[in-house]
Amino acid sequence: MARAPILTPQSEDFPRWYQDLLNKAELADNGPVRGTMVIRPYGYSLWERMQAEVDRRIKDAGAENAYFPLFIPEDYLKREAEHVEGFSPELAVVTHAGGKKLEQPIVVRPTSETVINEYFSKWIQSYRDLPLLINQWANVVRWELRPRIFIRTTEFLWQEGHTAHATRDDAGAYARQILHDVYEDFMVNVLAIPVLLGAKTESERFAGADFTYCCEAMMKDGKALQMGTTHELGQNFAKAFDTTFLDAQGQQQHVWTTSWGVSTRMVGGLIMAHGDDEGLVVPPRLAPIQVVVILVRDSDGAGEVARRLVDELLEAGPRVKLDDRVDTSFGRRATEWELKGVPIRIEIGPRDLADSKATLVRRDTGLKETMPIDQIVSRCGAELEGMQTDVLAAAVARRDENTAEVGSISEVIDATEAGFARIAWDALGPEGEVALAAEAITVRCLQRGDGSVPEGDDEDGLVAVCGRSY
Repeated sequence: MARAPILTPQSEDFPRWYQDLLNKAELADNGPVRGTMVIRPYGYSLWERMQAEVDRRIKDAGAENAYFPLFIPEDYLKREAEHVEGFSPELAVVTHAGGKKLEQPIVVRPTSETVINEYFSKWIQSYRDLPLLINQWANVVRWELRPRIFIRTTEFLWQEGHTAHATRDDAGAYARQILHDVYEDFMVNVLAIPVLLGAKTESERFAGADFTYCCEAMMKDGKALQMGTTHELGQNFAKAFDTTFLDAQGQQQHVWTTSWGVSTRMVGGLIMAHGDDEGLVVPPRLAPIQVVVILVRDSDGAGEVARRLVDELLEAGPRVKLDDRVDTSFGRRATEWELKGVPIRIEIGPRDLADSKATLVRRDTGLKETMPIDQIVSRCGAELEGMQTDVLAAAVARRDENTAEVGSISEVIDATEAGFARIAWDALGPEGEVALAAEAITVRCLQRGDGSVPEGDDEDGLVAVCGRSY
Protein backbone atom coordinates (compact mmCIF):
# COMPACT_ATOMS: atom_id res chain seq x y z
CA MET A 1 0.00 0.00 0.00
CA ALA A 2 1.46 3.37 -1.05
CA ARG A 3 2.02 5.88 1.72
CA ALA A 4 -0.05 9.06 1.76
CA PRO A 5 1.90 12.07 0.45
CA ILE A 6 3.39 14.26 3.16
CA LEU A 7 3.32 17.35 0.94
CA THR A 8 0.67 18.65 -1.42
CA PRO A 9 1.97 17.75 -4.91
CA GLN A 10 3.50 20.67 -6.81
CA SER A 11 1.32 19.96 -9.84
CA GLU A 12 -1.81 20.17 -7.72
CA ASP A 13 -1.15 23.38 -5.77
CA PHE A 14 2.35 24.91 -5.87
CA PRO A 15 1.73 27.58 -3.19
CA ARG A 16 0.27 24.96 -0.83
CA TRP A 17 3.25 22.68 -1.54
CA TYR A 18 5.55 25.55 -0.58
CA GLN A 19 3.69 26.20 2.66
CA ASP A 20 3.61 22.49 3.52
CA LEU A 21 7.35 22.23 3.00
CA LEU A 22 8.11 25.21 5.23
CA ASN A 23 6.23 23.43 7.99
CA LYS A 24 7.24 19.81 7.46
CA ALA A 25 10.94 20.54 6.87
CA GLU A 26 10.93 22.82 9.94
CA LEU A 27 12.23 25.84 8.05
CA ALA A 28 10.14 28.75 9.32
CA ASP A 29 6.86 29.80 10.89
CA ASN A 30 4.68 32.89 10.79
CA GLY A 31 5.63 35.52 13.35
CA PRO A 32 3.17 37.09 15.82
CA VAL A 33 2.83 40.29 13.73
CA ARG A 34 1.39 39.88 10.24
CA GLY A 35 4.15 39.63 7.67
CA THR A 36 6.91 38.66 10.08
CA MET A 37 8.56 35.26 10.27
CA VAL A 38 10.31 33.02 12.76
CA ILE A 39 13.21 31.23 11.07
CA ARG A 40 13.69 27.81 12.66
CA PRO A 41 17.17 26.34 13.24
CA TYR A 42 17.38 24.28 10.03
CA GLY A 43 16.09 27.19 7.94
CA TYR A 44 18.57 29.49 9.64
CA SER A 45 21.43 27.07 8.98
CA LEU A 46 20.67 27.44 5.26
CA TRP A 47 20.81 31.22 5.65
CA GLU A 48 24.08 30.99 7.60
CA ARG A 49 25.66 29.02 4.77
CA MET A 50 24.41 31.63 2.29
CA GLN A 51 25.80 34.41 4.47
CA ALA A 52 29.22 32.78 4.71
CA GLU A 53 29.53 32.22 0.96
CA VAL A 54 28.28 35.69 -0.01
CA ASP A 55 30.31 37.43 2.71
CA ARG A 56 33.53 35.82 1.51
CA ARG A 57 32.88 36.99 -2.04
CA ILE A 58 32.01 40.52 -0.86
CA LYS A 59 35.29 40.75 1.03
CA ASP A 60 37.18 39.41 -1.99
CA ALA A 61 35.65 42.36 -3.90
CA GLY A 62 37.25 44.73 -1.39
CA ALA A 63 34.28 45.74 0.78
CA GLU A 64 34.40 45.76 4.59
CA ASN A 65 31.58 45.03 7.01
CA ALA A 66 30.16 47.74 9.27
CA TYR A 67 26.88 48.39 11.05
CA PHE A 68 24.46 51.33 10.93
CA PRO A 69 21.40 52.12 13.07
CA LEU A 70 17.98 50.51 12.70
CA PHE A 71 16.30 53.88 13.31
CA ILE A 72 16.63 56.68 10.77
CA PRO A 73 15.42 60.28 11.20
CA GLU A 74 12.46 60.85 8.90
CA ASP A 75 14.01 63.96 7.39
CA TYR A 76 16.92 61.86 6.04
CA LEU A 77 14.56 60.08 3.67
CA LYS A 78 12.94 63.34 2.60
CA ARG A 79 16.23 64.70 1.29
CA GLU A 80 16.10 62.43 -1.78
CA ALA A 81 12.63 62.99 -3.25
CA GLU A 82 12.43 59.94 -5.53
CA HIS A 83 13.71 57.68 -2.75
CA VAL A 84 11.13 58.75 -0.17
CA GLU A 85 8.34 58.63 -2.75
CA GLY A 86 9.30 55.08 -3.71
CA PHE A 87 9.40 53.81 -0.14
CA SER A 88 6.59 55.82 1.50
CA PRO A 89 3.92 53.08 1.18
CA GLU A 90 6.25 50.54 2.85
CA LEU A 91 7.54 52.60 5.78
CA ALA A 92 7.11 51.73 9.44
CA VAL A 93 7.33 54.97 11.43
CA VAL A 94 7.88 55.41 15.17
CA THR A 95 5.99 58.42 16.54
CA HIS A 96 6.10 57.69 20.28
CA ALA A 97 8.95 56.50 22.52
CA GLY A 98 9.59 56.58 26.24
CA GLY A 99 5.92 57.37 26.83
CA LYS A 100 6.11 60.61 24.84
CA LYS A 101 5.41 61.80 21.33
CA LEU A 102 8.63 62.35 19.43
CA GLU A 103 9.41 65.79 18.04
CA GLN A 104 10.50 64.15 14.79
CA PRO A 105 9.20 60.73 13.69
CA ILE A 106 11.77 57.95 13.29
CA VAL A 107 11.68 55.52 10.37
CA VAL A 108 12.53 51.85 10.89
CA ARG A 109 15.06 51.30 8.11
CA PRO A 110 13.62 50.00 4.84
CA THR A 111 17.16 50.30 3.40
CA SER A 112 20.15 52.38 4.46
CA GLU A 113 21.17 54.65 1.58
CA THR A 114 20.23 57.76 3.53
CA VAL A 115 21.90 57.07 6.86
CA ILE A 116 25.03 55.64 5.25
CA ASN A 117 25.39 58.61 2.90
CA GLU A 118 25.06 60.90 5.91
CA TYR A 119 28.18 59.26 7.32
CA PHE A 120 29.95 59.08 3.98
CA SER A 121 29.70 62.87 3.91
CA LYS A 122 31.64 62.97 7.21
CA TRP A 123 34.22 60.35 6.34
CA ILE A 124 35.13 61.38 2.78
CA GLN A 125 37.33 64.43 2.33
CA SER A 126 39.76 63.68 -0.50
CA TYR A 127 40.11 61.44 -3.55
CA ARG A 128 42.52 59.47 -1.35
CA ASP A 129 39.51 58.31 0.69
CA LEU A 130 37.96 56.71 -2.40
CA PRO A 131 36.67 54.24 -3.23
CA LEU A 132 34.92 53.67 0.10
CA LEU A 133 33.41 50.16 0.08
CA ILE A 134 31.06 49.25 2.94
CA ASN A 135 28.70 46.33 3.55
CA GLN A 136 26.37 45.53 6.42
CA TRP A 137 24.41 42.44 7.43
CA ALA A 138 21.17 43.55 9.02
CA ASN A 139 17.39 43.38 9.14
CA VAL A 140 15.07 45.82 7.39
CA VAL A 141 11.34 46.53 7.57
CA ARG A 142 9.07 47.16 4.57
CA TRP A 143 5.35 46.97 5.29
CA GLU A 144 4.20 44.09 3.11
CA LEU A 145 0.55 43.78 2.05
CA ARG A 146 0.79 40.25 0.61
CA PRO A 147 3.35 38.42 2.76
CA ARG A 148 4.81 35.00 2.03
CA ILE A 149 7.54 33.52 4.23
CA PHE A 150 11.03 34.13 2.81
CA ILE A 151 9.61 35.58 -0.43
CA ARG A 152 7.97 38.76 0.83
CA THR A 153 7.94 39.58 4.54
CA THR A 154 7.56 42.79 6.50
CA GLU A 155 10.87 42.17 8.24
CA PHE A 156 13.66 40.27 6.52
CA LEU A 157 17.39 39.69 6.81
CA TRP A 158 19.86 40.77 4.18
CA GLN A 159 23.18 42.32 3.32
CA GLU A 160 23.33 45.78 1.83
CA GLY A 161 26.47 47.13 0.25
CA HIS A 162 27.07 50.86 -0.17
CA THR A 163 30.05 52.37 -1.96
CA ALA A 164 31.36 55.78 -2.97
CA HIS A 165 33.64 56.39 -5.98
CA ALA A 166 35.47 59.25 -7.66
CA THR A 167 33.94 58.68 -11.10
CA ARG A 168 30.76 57.42 -12.67
CA ASP A 169 32.68 54.79 -14.64
CA ASP A 170 34.30 53.41 -11.48
CA ALA A 171 30.94 53.23 -9.68
CA GLY A 172 29.25 51.49 -12.62
CA ALA A 173 32.07 49.00 -12.98
CA TYR A 174 31.88 48.13 -9.29
CA ALA A 175 28.10 47.65 -9.37
CA ARG A 176 28.54 45.21 -12.24
CA GLN A 177 31.48 43.51 -10.50
CA ILE A 178 29.24 42.73 -7.53
CA LEU A 179 26.55 41.48 -9.91
CA HIS A 180 28.93 39.04 -11.62
CA ASP A 181 31.66 38.14 -9.12
CA VAL A 182 29.53 38.00 -5.99
CA TYR A 183 25.89 37.34 -6.85
CA GLU A 184 26.05 35.40 -10.11
CA ASP A 185 29.02 33.33 -8.96
CA PHE A 186 27.29 32.40 -5.70
CA MET A 187 23.88 31.72 -7.21
CA VAL A 188 25.15 29.57 -10.07
CA ASN A 189 28.05 27.76 -8.41
CA VAL A 190 26.64 27.31 -4.89
CA LEU A 191 22.85 27.59 -5.10
CA ALA A 192 22.90 25.84 -8.52
CA ILE A 193 20.34 28.39 -9.74
CA PRO A 194 21.01 29.63 -13.30
CA VAL A 195 20.13 33.31 -12.94
CA LEU A 196 19.57 35.67 -15.86
CA LEU A 197 21.39 38.98 -15.50
CA GLY A 198 20.23 42.25 -16.96
CA ALA A 199 19.14 45.83 -16.39
CA LYS A 200 15.78 46.90 -15.04
CA THR A 201 13.53 49.10 -17.13
CA GLU A 202 13.12 52.70 -16.02
CA SER A 203 9.80 51.93 -14.32
CA GLU A 204 11.32 49.01 -12.38
CA ARG A 205 14.48 50.75 -11.13
CA PHE A 206 15.24 51.15 -7.44
CA ALA A 207 13.89 54.43 -6.07
CA GLY A 208 16.70 56.98 -6.41
CA ALA A 209 18.86 54.93 -8.79
CA ASP A 210 20.09 55.91 -12.24
CA PHE A 211 20.38 52.23 -13.24
CA THR A 212 19.47 48.93 -11.59
CA TYR A 213 20.93 45.53 -12.50
CA CYS A 214 19.33 42.29 -11.38
CA CYS A 215 19.54 38.50 -11.08
CA GLU A 216 16.32 36.76 -12.18
CA ALA A 217 15.62 33.07 -11.63
CA MET A 218 12.88 30.74 -12.84
CA MET A 219 11.08 28.74 -10.19
CA LYS A 220 9.69 25.26 -10.83
CA ASP A 221 6.21 26.63 -11.54
CA GLY A 222 7.64 28.87 -14.29
CA LYS A 223 7.39 32.13 -12.33
CA ALA A 224 10.26 34.55 -11.90
CA LEU A 225 11.93 35.47 -8.63
CA GLN A 226 14.26 38.46 -8.34
CA MET A 227 17.21 37.06 -6.38
CA GLY A 228 19.37 40.15 -6.02
CA THR A 229 20.02 43.67 -7.34
CA THR A 230 22.82 46.19 -7.72
CA HIS A 231 22.28 49.91 -8.33
CA GLU A 232 24.18 52.79 -9.83
CA LEU A 233 22.92 55.70 -7.73
CA GLY A 234 24.76 58.35 -9.70
CA GLN A 235 25.23 61.49 -7.62
CA ASN A 236 21.63 61.62 -6.40
CA PHE A 237 22.36 60.76 -2.76
CA ALA A 238 25.73 62.53 -2.83
CA LYS A 239 24.00 65.80 -3.70
CA ALA A 240 21.21 65.24 -1.18
CA PHE A 241 23.75 64.67 1.61
CA ASP A 242 26.49 66.95 0.26
CA THR A 243 29.00 64.11 0.00
CA THR A 244 31.97 65.75 -1.73
CA PHE A 245 35.70 65.20 -2.10
CA LEU A 246 38.69 67.21 -3.21
CA ASP A 247 39.94 65.69 -6.47
CA ALA A 248 43.59 65.42 -7.60
CA GLN A 249 43.32 68.82 -9.28
CA GLY A 250 42.08 70.46 -6.08
CA GLN A 251 38.47 70.76 -7.27
CA GLN A 252 35.48 69.91 -5.08
CA GLN A 253 33.40 67.08 -6.60
CA HIS A 254 30.38 65.01 -5.57
CA VAL A 255 31.04 61.29 -5.22
CA TRP A 256 29.30 58.61 -7.30
CA THR A 257 27.61 55.90 -5.24
CA THR A 258 26.27 52.37 -5.55
CA SER A 259 24.16 50.06 -3.43
CA TRP A 260 23.42 46.34 -3.74
CA GLY A 261 21.77 43.56 -1.76
CA VAL A 262 20.52 40.00 -1.42
CA SER A 263 18.21 38.73 1.30
CA THR A 264 16.52 35.75 2.94
CA ARG A 265 14.43 35.67 -0.24
CA MET A 266 17.23 33.44 -1.53
CA VAL A 267 16.02 30.72 0.86
CA GLY A 268 12.62 30.87 -0.83
CA GLY A 269 14.35 30.74 -4.21
CA LEU A 270 16.30 27.66 -3.16
CA ILE A 271 13.08 25.92 -2.11
CA MET A 272 11.11 26.73 -5.26
CA ALA A 273 13.94 26.25 -7.78
CA HIS A 274 14.94 22.75 -6.67
CA GLY A 275 12.35 21.26 -4.31
CA ASP A 276 10.17 18.32 -5.32
CA ASP A 277 7.17 16.43 -3.98
CA GLU A 278 9.38 14.72 -1.40
CA GLY A 279 10.79 17.97 0.03
CA LEU A 280 13.85 20.16 -0.31
CA VAL A 281 16.71 19.40 -2.65
CA VAL A 282 19.76 21.25 -1.31
CA PRO A 283 22.83 21.55 -3.57
CA PRO A 284 25.83 19.97 -1.78
CA ARG A 285 27.99 23.11 -1.73
CA LEU A 286 25.27 24.89 0.22
CA ALA A 287 24.01 22.03 2.39
CA PRO A 288 24.62 22.51 6.14
CA ILE A 289 24.60 18.70 6.33
CA GLN A 290 25.99 17.05 3.21
CA VAL A 291 25.84 13.45 4.41
CA VAL A 292 23.62 11.93 7.09
CA VAL A 293 24.51 8.48 8.40
CA ILE A 294 21.40 6.74 9.70
CA LEU A 295 21.87 3.90 12.16
CA VAL A 296 18.97 1.56 11.41
CA ARG A 297 19.35 -0.56 14.57
CA ASP A 298 22.11 -0.44 17.17
CA SER A 299 23.05 -4.09 17.46
CA ASP A 300 25.73 -6.49 16.28
CA GLY A 301 28.31 -3.69 16.18
CA ALA A 302 26.33 -1.45 13.80
CA GLY A 303 26.60 1.57 16.07
CA GLU A 304 30.38 1.31 16.32
CA VAL A 305 30.71 0.99 12.54
CA ALA A 306 28.41 3.97 11.96
CA ARG A 307 30.37 6.20 14.32
CA ARG A 308 33.67 5.15 12.76
CA LEU A 309 32.29 5.93 9.29
CA VAL A 310 31.19 9.38 10.44
CA ASP A 311 34.72 10.09 11.71
CA GLU A 312 36.22 8.97 8.40
CA LEU A 313 33.80 11.13 6.42
CA LEU A 314 34.52 14.17 8.57
CA GLU A 315 38.24 13.68 8.08
CA ALA A 316 37.67 13.53 4.30
CA GLY A 317 35.85 16.86 4.32
CA PRO A 318 32.05 16.56 4.04
CA ARG A 319 29.72 18.07 6.63
CA VAL A 320 28.28 14.97 8.29
CA LYS A 321 25.68 14.12 10.90
CA LEU A 322 25.04 10.81 12.66
CA ASP A 323 21.38 9.95 13.24
CA ASP A 324 21.40 7.29 15.93
CA ARG A 325 17.87 7.94 17.25
CA VAL A 326 17.00 4.26 17.15
CA ASP A 327 14.00 4.84 19.41
CA THR A 328 12.39 6.59 16.41
CA SER A 329 11.39 4.43 13.44
CA PHE A 330 13.84 4.25 10.56
CA GLY A 331 11.15 5.21 8.04
CA ARG A 332 10.26 8.37 9.91
CA ARG A 333 13.90 9.43 10.15
CA ALA A 334 14.60 8.71 6.49
CA THR A 335 11.57 10.82 5.53
CA GLU A 336 12.75 13.67 7.76
CA TRP A 337 16.13 13.88 6.05
CA GLU A 338 14.50 13.58 2.65
CA LEU A 339 12.24 16.52 3.50
CA LYS A 340 15.28 18.56 4.55
CA GLY A 341 17.03 17.82 1.28
CA VAL A 342 20.27 16.39 2.68
CA PRO A 343 22.24 15.41 -0.46
CA ILE A 344 23.39 11.93 0.61
CA ARG A 345 21.91 9.45 3.05
CA ILE A 346 23.93 6.45 4.28
CA GLU A 347 21.91 3.66 5.89
CA ILE A 348 23.72 1.19 8.18
CA GLY A 349 22.08 -1.74 9.91
CA PRO A 350 23.01 -5.19 11.23
CA ARG A 351 21.67 -6.93 8.12
CA ASP A 352 23.94 -5.02 5.72
CA LEU A 353 26.89 -5.30 8.10
CA ALA A 354 26.77 -9.07 7.85
CA ASP A 355 28.12 -8.51 4.33
CA SER A 356 30.24 -5.45 5.32
CA LYS A 357 27.99 -3.23 3.26
CA ALA A 358 25.85 -0.10 3.61
CA THR A 359 23.30 1.67 1.42
CA LEU A 360 23.92 5.06 -0.20
CA VAL A 361 20.91 7.16 -1.31
CA ARG A 362 21.24 10.34 -3.42
CA ARG A 363 18.55 12.92 -2.72
CA ASP A 364 18.14 14.43 -6.18
CA THR A 365 17.66 11.14 -8.04
CA GLY A 366 16.41 8.92 -5.22
CA LEU A 367 18.70 6.15 -6.48
CA LYS A 368 19.87 3.65 -3.86
CA GLU A 369 23.03 1.59 -4.08
CA THR A 370 24.33 -1.00 -1.65
CA MET A 371 28.13 -1.06 -1.60
CA PRO A 372 31.10 -2.13 0.53
CA ILE A 373 31.54 0.14 3.54
CA ASP A 374 35.18 0.77 2.66
CA GLN A 375 34.02 2.45 -0.59
CA ILE A 376 31.55 4.84 1.07
CA VAL A 377 33.94 7.71 1.82
CA SER A 378 35.36 7.98 -1.69
CA ARG A 379 31.95 7.56 -3.29
CA CYS A 380 30.44 10.33 -1.16
CA GLY A 381 32.96 12.84 -2.49
CA ALA A 382 32.24 11.88 -6.09
CA GLU A 383 28.48 11.80 -5.60
CA LEU A 384 28.42 15.22 -3.93
CA GLU A 385 30.24 16.81 -6.87
CA GLY A 386 28.04 14.91 -9.30
CA MET A 387 24.87 16.07 -7.59
CA GLN A 388 26.03 19.71 -7.59
CA THR A 389 26.58 19.51 -11.35
CA ASP A 390 23.37 17.61 -12.05
CA VAL A 391 21.10 19.91 -9.99
CA LEU A 392 22.39 22.95 -11.89
CA ALA A 393 22.06 21.17 -15.25
CA ALA A 394 18.46 20.21 -14.47
CA ALA A 395 17.61 23.81 -13.55
CA VAL A 396 19.23 25.13 -16.74
CA ALA A 397 17.34 22.62 -18.88
CA ARG A 398 14.05 23.44 -17.15
CA ARG A 399 14.55 27.17 -17.69
CA ASP A 400 15.57 26.82 -21.32
CA GLU A 401 12.67 24.48 -22.11
CA ASN A 402 10.25 27.04 -20.68
CA THR A 403 11.68 30.16 -22.35
CA ALA A 404 10.15 31.22 -25.67
CA GLU A 405 11.38 33.68 -28.28
CA VAL A 406 8.34 35.74 -29.32
CA GLY A 407 7.46 38.73 -31.46
CA SER A 408 4.22 40.18 -30.09
CA ILE A 409 2.49 41.10 -26.83
CA SER A 410 -0.12 38.36 -27.30
CA GLU A 411 2.67 35.79 -27.67
CA VAL A 412 4.31 37.11 -24.49
CA ILE A 413 1.03 36.62 -22.62
CA ASP A 414 0.69 33.03 -23.86
CA ALA A 415 4.34 32.08 -23.27
CA THR A 416 4.47 33.40 -19.72
CA GLU A 417 1.76 30.97 -18.63
CA ALA A 418 4.56 28.39 -18.53
CA GLY A 419 7.75 30.41 -18.11
CA PHE A 420 9.67 33.30 -19.66
CA ALA A 421 9.23 35.13 -22.94
CA ARG A 422 12.00 37.01 -24.76
CA ILE A 423 10.97 39.84 -27.06
CA ALA A 424 12.89 42.67 -28.72
CA TRP A 425 12.58 45.78 -26.57
CA ASP A 426 11.91 47.81 -29.73
CA ALA A 427 8.84 45.62 -30.33
CA LEU A 428 7.59 46.08 -26.77
CA GLY A 429 8.73 49.41 -25.34
CA PRO A 430 7.27 51.28 -22.35
CA GLU A 431 3.72 51.14 -23.76
CA GLY A 432 3.92 47.38 -24.15
CA GLU A 433 5.34 47.12 -20.65
CA VAL A 434 2.24 48.89 -19.32
CA ALA A 435 -0.02 46.56 -21.31
CA LEU A 436 1.74 43.50 -19.86
CA ALA A 437 1.44 44.88 -16.34
CA ALA A 438 -2.35 44.79 -16.76
CA GLU A 439 -1.95 41.02 -17.26
CA ALA A 440 0.25 40.68 -14.14
CA ILE A 441 3.34 40.23 -16.34
CA THR A 442 6.50 42.25 -15.83
CA VAL A 443 9.68 42.89 -17.76
CA ARG A 444 12.11 41.07 -15.50
CA CYS A 445 15.21 42.51 -17.16
CA LEU A 446 16.70 43.89 -20.35
CA GLN A 447 19.60 42.06 -21.95
CA ARG A 448 21.70 42.40 -25.05
CA GLY A 449 20.80 39.94 -27.77
CA ASP A 450 23.56 37.59 -26.64
CA GLY A 451 22.23 37.55 -23.08
CA SER A 452 24.89 39.85 -21.63
CA VAL A 453 24.21 42.84 -19.38
CA PRO A 454 23.79 46.28 -21.00
CA GLU A 455 25.73 49.05 -19.33
CA GLY A 456 24.12 52.30 -18.27
CA ASP A 457 21.61 53.74 -20.74
CA ASP A 458 22.66 51.53 -23.67
CA GLU A 459 19.36 50.56 -25.37
CA ASP A 460 20.60 49.37 -28.78
CA GLY A 461 19.30 45.94 -29.77
CA LEU A 462 18.02 45.03 -26.32
CA VAL A 463 15.80 42.05 -25.53
CA ALA A 464 13.17 42.12 -22.77
CA VAL A 465 12.82 38.99 -20.65
CA CYS A 466 9.23 38.89 -19.43
CA GLY A 467 7.49 36.71 -16.87
CA ARG A 468 4.92 36.35 -14.14
CA SER A 469 6.58 36.74 -10.80
CA TYR A 470 6.52 36.42 -7.04
